[in-house]
Amino acid sequence: MIPALVFDLETIPDAQGLRRLNPQWASLPDAELIETALAERRETHGNDFLPLHLQQVAVVGCAFRDDTGFRVRTIGQADDSEATLISGFFKTIGHYTPTLISWNGSGFDLPVLHYRSLIHGVAAPRYWDTGEDDRDFRFNNYLNRYHTRHVDLMDVLAKFNGRANAPLDQLAKLCGFPGKLDMDGGQVWQAWHAGEREHVRNYCETDVVNTWLVYCRYRLIKGELDTQSYEAELQLVRDTLTALDAPHWKEFLSAWTYA
Repeated sequence: MIPALVFDLETIPDAQGLRRLNPQWASLPDAELIETALAERRETHGNDFLPLHLQQVAVVGCAFRDDTGFRVRTIGQADDSEATLISGFFKTIGHYTPTLISWNGSGFDLPVLHYRSLIHGVAAPRYWDTGEDDRDFRFNNYLNRYHTRHVDLMDVLAKFNGRANAPLDQLAKLCGFPGKLDMDGGQVWQAWHAGEREHVRNYCETDVVNTWLVYCRYRLIKGELDTQSYEAELQLVRDTLTALDAPHWKEFLSAWTYA
């Protein structure tokens, strides 16, 4: 089995980057600076979504499937530096060369990782290889949109048509999976600032499991899994989460009504 790595980022505004680019805000505390930047963004763009290069990585959530089973966790600790989190993610790719699976990874998560790894100088030779070191990567690598080392489910299911994109939460629920529980991406900064870091990390973990479950359904309709194999994959996830015995997984399993 080729290992599969589902990934998802939770980001917060980059206070230090905003300070560097806007010297007039240099004396402001982080929280006030960020609120000022978000207010300006709302005024100029009608929303408070900052550009990708100003999205600081706070959490990297991963679900991993290989011959030994299924695992889910967030990389590192809540107080680890951004560079440490990014390095941990790319080291996993370097070690396992997994198939990457995401929801909107091409539009958000990977560009953020590109910019932020550039800012911190985090090397990731396996990820960036397009055939220079491994000839096989010339024809199937992580960077080419239409190669399969990275499967952006949102992109693939929409046939690479942005007007056809669907939200993960709704599609997961329509497939009978739990979807999002009590948070969405728009609430991450407020929760992080309020000290609810473990809550944000738990939310990210549930997102990657939702993505994995939708990916299993995608493999079913592709014919890569038959019905029996598909049900076995879902049962493996249920068994794994049940054994973790954490409150957010109990809530997740309770919301998983059918599939």
